[in-house]
Amino acid sequence: MQALNFYSEVYGEWIRSGRKTATIRLGDKSDKYETGQVIWITLGRRFGTRLKLFAAVIDAVTVKRAGELSPREIEKENPEMRATEDVLIFLERIYGQPVTELDTVTIIHFSRIQE
Repeated sequence: MQALNFYSEVYGEWIRSGRKTATIRLGDKSDKYETGQVIWITLGRRFGTRLKLFAAVIDAVTVKRAGELSPREIEKENPEMRATEDVLIFLERIYGQPVTELDTVTIIHFSRIQE
């Protein structure tokens, strides 16, 4: 089973409450994640212990340039972000490299599976 992992404790609360229902990842991840795929949503540091929050189904996987992100996609990634520039700065911090509006991103929409 694959996982979508999130690092920040802030994201943990947003994910648990249902405010965060998508993630924007740098690059084309369409070969890794597919619509209808069941995954685990996890929280924790890379190479560290992770907490499984819940199982989820991937509702949609969209690949586009960062500059083409819609306000709704940005809000589903982070309810406090409003503009493409906010996403670019965020992705630069996460990936440790410059990110521009021309870079390819993947938007992965997911829904919690109630168990």
